Amino acid sequence: MKLQRLQACVFVVFFCTLVSLPCAQAQTQGDASYEGKRRQAIELFEQDKSLEALPLLEELVQKNPKDDEVLVALAASLVRHAATLTDQQAAAQERLRAKNLVQEALNFGNNSPLAQTLRQLLGTLPANGATQFSENPSVEQAMLAGEAAFSRRDFVEALKNYAKALELEPKNYAAVLFTGNTYYKQNDYAKAAEWYERAIELDPNVETAYRYYAEMLMKDGDMSKARTMFIHAAVAEPYNRIVWRDLIAWASSNKTELNFKHAGLLSDPKAPRKDESLSDVKLVPQRPHDLSDAWQAYQSVRADWKDNGKFKQYFPHEAVYRHSLAEEIEALTAEINVLEKLEGDVETAEMITENPSLLLLLKLHQAGVLAPYVLFRLTDEDIAKDYSDYRARNRDKLEQYLDQFVVPSAPGKATEVLTAAPQH
Repeated sequence: MKLQRLQACVFVVFFCTLVSLPCAQAQTQGDASYEGKRRQAIELFEQDKSLEALPLLEELVQKNPKDDEVLVALAASLVRHAATLTDQQAAAQERLRAKNLVQEALNFGNNSPLAQTLRQLLGTLPANGATQFSENPSVEQAMLAGEAAFSRRDFVEALKNYAKALELEPKNYAAVLFTGNTYYKQNDYAKAAEWYERAIELDPNVETAYRYYAEMLMKDGDMSKARTMFIHAAVAEPYNRIVWRDLIAWASSNKTELNFKHAGLLSDPKAPRKDESLSDVKLVPQRPHDLSDAWQAYQSVRADWKDNGKFKQYFPHEAVYRHSLAEEIEALTAEINVLEKLEGDVETAEMITENPSLLLLLKLHQAGVLAPYVLFRLTDEDIAKDYSDYRARNRDKLEQYLDQFVVPSAPGKATEVLTAAPQH
C-alpha cells in the first residue's frame, strides 16, 4: 500500500463532510428509535466526528445490515478508528472489515463518491490488511503515533510525531503530506499550503498533495487555483480514478463540465474500395475524395506497426507487439494529412467544417497536443506504458491539453497562470 494511502482513507472521512452523504431512506422506516439514532449517527459523521458516531453506526448495522449509507459511514469510521489502535493486527482487521462493508454497500447500489473512493483506497491493502510508512522502525513508530493522534483530533500531538519522523527521514512523503493535512484541519490554510507544496517538491508524480491542496482551495473559495492543482494532479496520475472524481466534482460545483469529446473518425465512414487493401493505401493520395481515404490512411499505419514489423523497429527491446503512443500518433497524423487536403479542396471542405470531431482533431494537431490527447482520451493498457516517459519530457504539453481543451475556466479569487509542476 502506498505510504500516503492510509491517511487518504482517514482524511477522506473529513472531505466527505464538505458534501453531505446522499439522503437514503432507511429500510426500517417504522422503527422510530432506529430513525432517531440513524439521524444522530449521520450528523456526527458529517461533522467529522466519526469516532463518536462509530458505536451508533455499529448498532444500526446490527439492526439493518442493508442500509447502504450506514454501511459506508461505518466503513469510513472504522478506518479512522483503526489508526488509533496500538495493536497493529487488530487495526489491520478493522481495515479489512471496512473493505468488506464498502463492497456490501456497493452491492446494495451505493455508488456515492465516498464509497467509490474507499473501495479504491482499501483495494490497495495487502491480504493481511497491514500498512507501512517507513522501513525505519523509529520512523514507523512516530508515524503511527501521529496517525493515532490525528484520528483523535489531537493535532498538536500529531504534528509533534510527524516532525519527529521527518527529523529521522526528511524525505518521507507521507509525513510531509500529513503535516499539511493537520494544519488544514486546524484551518491554518497558509501553513497547509506550504506543506502541500513541500510534498509536491518531494514527488511531483504523486497526485495526493495536489488534490488535497485543490480541495482546500475549493473550501476557501479559490476555484481558479484549485483548477490548476487538479490539472497538476491529473498529469501526475492520469489513470487514478479518484483524481477524476474530484475534478468532476470541481466542475459540477462551478456549474460546468469537463470536455473529453472524441476527435477524428470513430470508424470507416465507407467500406474500403474493393480494388485495394488497407496496406496498399497511399498516405498522400493525389486527390482524396471522401472521408474513407482518411480512415484508410489511419488503418494503413496501424497495419504497418502490427503486421509489417514497424513496432519491432521502433521498440527493439520489446518481444511482443503492443499498441503504442508512437503508433497512434503516426496513424492519426496520416489521417490528419488527408483531412487537411480535404479541408483545402473547395469540393470537399464542407465534410470537415461540418464535422466537430474532425475539426477538433485538426485543432489538437495545430496546438501540438495530439500526444496528450491520445494519452488521456484514447489510452489503453498498452499506450499507458508510454505515459511516464512522455511526462518526463513533456509535462507542459500534458497540462496545456487539459488547460485548453478539457477543463473549463472557473471564477476564483485570482487568475491563476498554469505552469508546470516542480521537477525532481
